[in-house]
Amino acid sequence: MKKTKHLKVLILFLSVCFIARAQTSTFFNNIKFQESITSVQKKVNVISNDISLININAPSFPLSNKKETHLVATMVKLENGMLDKVVFTFSDDKLCYIQARGNVMQVLTPNIKSEVSTYLKYIVYQSDFLFINESKDVAWQLTPESLHPNLFTWDNPYLNKANHHNEIKYNVSVKVPSFIKMGENIDDLLPLLKKHSDFIEVKKLERSTSTTKTQINCFGIEYAGFPRKFEARFENNKLNMVWILTGKGEENRLRKKLIKEYGKALFINNNWEVFNDWTVLLRKDKPEILLLTKEIGLMYKKQYSQ
Repeated sequence: MKKTKHLKVLILFLSVCFIARAQTSTFFNNIKFQESITSVQKKVNVISNDISLININAPSFPLSNKKETHLVATMVKLENGMLDKVVFTFSDDKLCYIQARGNVMQVLTPNIKSEVSTYLKYIVYQSDFLFINESKDVAWQLTPESLHPNLFTWDNPYLNKANHHNEIKYNVSVKVPSFIKMGENIDDLLPLLKKHSDFIEVKKLERSTSTTKTQINCFGIEYAGFPRKFEARFENNKLNMVWILTGKGEENRLRKKLIKEYGKALFINNNWEVFNDWTVLLRKDKPEILLLTKEIGLMYKKQYSQ
């Protein structure tokens, strides 16, 4: 089997695959993504020992707008064996994310024919949108919407919790984290980024006679109510921008939080809403928040003021 480690190529491939299939199948009893809770619950009942439904009062899942629900199933029996536990996550009554634990390689992979890739500590079965961390014995099946914020790096807490009725609380602040020091040197910031992330990835983006560009991908930083991927970009070893990956479903929540923290937006168009003297930007064409140095923020301001 051919393997690749290039995530951009992988994401592009997965997105094309999904566009070609309006409703992606899952590995679970003919369940498809975008199905309703009622429909999925009936199908899961047939293949599991026990199920419970968790309705979240204050949604924080990035794909959820008004409603977030988790269907937890134990001892899920499939063709090649039994999974210990599976959590099906719904955004606004549509299945959008699945995480499973226990015997995942044995149960999920024997009949897969799609190309296999590797990324960080994950085995990726491309056309099935399946990510597996073999050492943790955990698998994720995604959609492009859940792939964008790298939700294969998030462990659904209800997969591991014994008490499913207590809601999980993450840091809800949209303040720039204190360890994100714009303009600071990469050698000084790297230990801080490591400390506040579950894990990191360092990528060299570009090098010329006068410029070096490096990106440090930081996974699991809590921000605005969820553990996020932060893409910290350095030019000539100075931090000049940070992309925080979000979901389209939470755009209204993020906007309200940003307004509460920084006041009304200074500039609004179809793609951007700008806050905090052009250093904090809500992106709308692609769900992200962008942090900038004051110097780059001023460049953006001049560009959009023309």
